[in-house]
Amino acid sequence: MPNIKSQIKRVATSQAANERNKAMKSKAKTLEKKVLGLVAEGKKEEAVAAFREAVSYLDSLARQNVLSANSANRRKASLQKAVAAL
Repeated sequence: MPNIKSQIKRVATSQAANERNKAMKSKAKTLEKKVLGLVAEGKKEEAVAAFREAVSYLDSLARQNVLSANSANRRKASLQKAVAAL
């Protein structure tokens, strides 16, 4: 545990950011699984709608630096490939 006051504050803010980022990444994975599940069931219209939602969310994570831009683009490409296969 740090002794310096500013470092004590920094640990607290880092932990809060870590929890927030973890929740955001978890939601992204859930949205991706939703798209893939709809693709597996063959529900094209619902899969396209879920795909749009997932892409929008992944873009927002990339803008907020929760995910790197390359990671977000890779995930979007794999989802797009799955949806296009329908």
